[in-house]
Amino acid sequence: MTVAEERRRPGSAVSNRPLHFIWICDCSGSMAGQKIESLNHSIRECIPHMREVAEENINSQVLVRVIKFSDGAQWHFSRPTSIDQFEWIDLEAGGLTEMGLALKMVAEQMKSPPMPDRALPPVLVLITDGVPTDDFKGGLKTLMDETWGKKAVRVAIAIGNDAEHEPLQKFIGNPEIRPLLAQNPEQLIRYIKWTSTATIQSVSSPASQVAGSENSAANVTLPPPPIVDVPNASSSSDILDW
Repeated sequence: MTVAEERRRPGSAVSNRPLHFIWICDCSGSMAGQKIESLNHSIRECIPHMREVAEENINSQVLVRVIKFSDGAQWHFSRPTSIDQFEWIDLEAGGLTEMGLALKMVAEQMKSPPMPDRALPPVLVLITDGVPTDDFKGGLKTLMDETWGKKAVRVAIAIGNDAEHEPLQKFIGNPEIRPLLAQNPEQLIRYIKWTSTATIQSVSSPASQVAGSENSAANVTLPPPPIVDVPNASSSSDILDW
């Protein structure tokens, strides 16, 4: 019996430790063109790696969802889907950057229920290239008012130099973890792969699940993010490759 089959077996102890992974994706007008194409390509490329990591970690069942925000916010994948069954559908760009609304919608899913009491800390990955155009502070407060929102491992990727880092740092809520700056498609691929695999490995590792301790991001130690090459402004007029 494979790990995936074991997870789905009725009564399996493994199936009782869900790890909810949510991508929170900027689909505003500034993402149109190569940025949104690169985002779609990067997530599609990382899915096989996520499956491999999930297969190796029998302590968790990785369940994926995606929310997108532009003019408003919508669930791109609303149902928690096991990573071994997850197939990416491309995002399209256009509109504003209503990030705060997206966080409020994620907060609704961090309530208990629908979150089970014995879940592993959720992983929330925020990806944006700009500045929130709505009530980001209110959205973040709504998320952090939920117990599972506070327990979540929160990481953020800034696409290009126009992304405002202050709200991303507040979203992360940990001064030791900085927003990742992707200045070209290759960097974005590496950062999305890291956020999608290293977080799963860390959250589901035995060291993060101390017996009798509260399921919380405080128990999770992430490895350092990958070091990526920064474009050399002095050697090229194309500082960014977007």
